[in-house]
Amino acid sequence: MNLSPALYEVLYVSTIAPDQPLSVVAEIAERARFVNAELDITGLLIFDGQRFCQQLEGPQKAVLKLIERIRNDPRHINVEVLHHGPLAGRRFQHFSLAFSTVEDVDALARMELLDGDAALAAFEAVRGELVL
Repeated sequence: MNLSPALYEVLYVSTIAPDQPLSVVAEIAERARFVNAELDITGLLIFDGQRFCQQLEGPQKAVLKLIERIRNDPRHINVEVLHHGPLAGRRFQHFSLAFSTVEDVDALARMELLDGDAALAAFEAVRGELVL
């Protein structure tokens, strides 16, 4: 498998800050679509009513800068990177940001306990149940 050194992915979970209204989720998704397109970042954002889970992919520097911005965003708390590393090919090349809610309200809570390949596998299982 030929890994492009420039293509990188980060999978993280975070919790919506307690002082934030749920309407902020749509604002986050709308702004992220615009910013991601400018940075050549693609990905999927899942929200379960309390937690965000997002997979970001793109040029390594851009992805790492974006995850730092997310860590410092007061709308998120408890940002935890579950997996990061080189990526062979984009999973979401057709979306600057796909967004979905998840029916299983415990799926992201369970994912939050995982890391590395286990977290990626859990994310793929959740993604497989979504209509994008």
